[in-house]
Amino acid sequence: MAQTPTPPPQISVVVPVFDEEGAAPDLAREIAAAFEGRNYEMIFVDDRSRDATLAVMTAMKAEFPTLRVLSHRKNSGQSRSIRTGILAARGEVILTLDGDGQNDPADGPILVDALLAGPPELALVGGERVKRQDSQAKKIASRFGNGVRKRLLKDTANDTGCGLKAFRREAFLRLPYFDHIHRYIPALMLREGYEVDFRAVNHRHRQTGQSKYTNFGRLMASVSDLLGVMWLQTRARNPEGFDEF
Repeated sequence: MAQTPTPPPQISVVVPVFDEEGAAPDLAREIAAAFEGRNYEMIFVDDRSRDATLAVMTAMKAEFPTLRVLSHRKNSGQSRSIRTGILAARGEVILTLDGDGQNDPADGPILVDALLAGPPELALVGGERVKRQDSQAKKIASRFGNGVRKRLLKDTANDTGCGLKAFRREAFLRLPYFDHIHRYIPALMLREGYEVDFRAVNHRHRQTGQSKYTNFGRLMASVSDLLGVMWLQTRARNPEGFDEF
């Protein structure tokens, strides 16, 4: 007797991880709890971790049938990990969150539902962290960077560094790809003619591992990235849709 094909998931939760053997398992359990009863899959993309992240997450597939684990053959960074997950995703809606556990998966369905309730032109609902649980130096640097980016790109986003974002897969795949794109998705969505919106989300202390970024490293990358996105904006010509006859 032929089996009935399983319908594809509506939502793909994509989580980039690098050396997060301590945080990733609990994060997977929280995602499963947050999306219980929903048609979803979760995709953890291991960016060639040096610890046991890949082994731990692969073992968890027995516990969570919705879990898929992808692994890069070479370390390629957070943006590439996110893109790898999105390319492999089967859902029409993507939810991304950081693999360190500081994003609260309970906020994920809120962003997804806001996206699904909006018009077709709404391609992104991003999270904006409130009561950030970071060092004072990190918060000051983030506030400064977000302010400069928002002023220059006019992307309406107060916090593009928040990993929690819900967006339409098709819309993301229309965007030009470059390293660190995850911080410029709102600006690039607007450039493509889509609408974006934002919701306040929770932020938590990191319980295990350590940050992979420094303030100086972020600054050096941000300067060239910002100039590049500004150039892309000057080269955009939007037909505002098309008609077929």
